[in-house]
Amino acid sequence: MPRLKTAAAIAALTLLAACAKQMTPGAVAPGAPGFLEGLWHGFIFPIAWLFSLVRSDVAVYAVPNNGGWYDFGYFLGVCVFGVGAHRGPRVIYRERVVRERGPRGQTIEHEP
Repeated sequence: MPRLKTAAAIAALTLLAACAKQMTPGAVAPGAPGFLEGLWHGFIFPIAWLFSLVRSDVAVYAVPNNGGWYDFGYFLGVCVFGVGAHRGPRVIYRERVVRERGPRGQTIEHEP
């Protein structure tokens, strides 16, 4: 039964995806933003987002763009070089004292 539900869900999603509108090859302007512009827009995303909150002429994503390459550059800009970049391990050390009750009610203190 679970396989039947999974197969039905995949079939429904495939049929739904087949209805998605695609752009014609000539619809993209020759000067439309591409990979490098997407990389830059992804990198400056946090700043652009803050400006877009107060100014209506600032956007965080260029439309129209050349499609997949712009999206890929935008993704890399945000995740790899921008706000999602891994900046190294952050380790926080804490010292703590553990108090235990020993035999006959004595308090035993453990220090690191």
